[in-house]
Amino acid sequence: MISKLVWTLFIAFCCIFLLSPLIILAVFCFSEDRAIAFPIKEFGFKWWGELFANPTFWPSARNSLVVVAVTGTVSTIIGTLAAFALARMATARAGIWIALLTLPVMLPPLVLGVALLSFFSRAGIPLGLDTVILAHILFTQPFVILIVHASMVGFDYAAVASARDLGASPFYAFRTVTLPIVRSSIIGAALVAMAISLDDFIITFFTIGGGNTLPTFLWGMLRKGISPQLNIVAMMLMSLTIAISIIAMRLTRYRG
Repeated sequence: MISKLVWTLFIAFCCIFLLSPLIILAVFCFSEDRAIAFPIKEFGFKWWGELFANPTFWPSARNSLVVVAVTGTVSTIIGTLAAFALARMATARAGIWIALLTLPVMLPPLVLGVALLSFFSRAGIPLGLDTVILAHILFTQPFVILIVHASMVGFDYAAVASARDLGASPFYAFRTVTLPIVRSSIIGAALVAMAISLDDFIITFFTIGGGNTLPTFLWGMLRKGISPQLNIVAMMLMSLTIAISIIAMRLTRYRG
């Protein structure tokens, strides 16, 4: 009984320790004071208005939207096709290919960012949103492959074979048999790729050249000093990332 109580208190303490900074961040988004300190004298939307009036904010938000949408779409298509191919391979052979394809995830983001910057520079590719998208596809695609491949490991191909025997074309059999079974995993994998892309700063910083996404916009504001607008941008990124991740985990039936 005592040990259970101790573990309950310990878990509660850990949850409070992890969540309290996020709660404080959300509270200070509505503070009218410039100083980020308690007690808060007045609540309002002053800093929200100043952020939305910032001429750099909206282009950064648009760039983030473009990068996330294209990265999620391309990573999902390529990663899903790769996962289907790997699922039909022998286990040992598929394991080797998965290890090779997931190398970008195993590298530290700083190393990957420097390597991509060096590659684009030597290849004569101008830095911009295109290079950011290519970089994001590189390190988000392994997550799509792993998630979709996990759902295909125990896939029963007898249903597909039956559809083919009844005269269905390969595409029709895929659309009516395979896709409905793995659809939730594919959508969940796409959302995971989008969440990772949205939250990335290090690789984006090295590959964007000019312009900003929301994470680099946040970094630029931070270099000029502490402003309450930082809390709002950080809360936006945090909320979007958490929401996308929760939906992705529900769709992929994540169990920890």
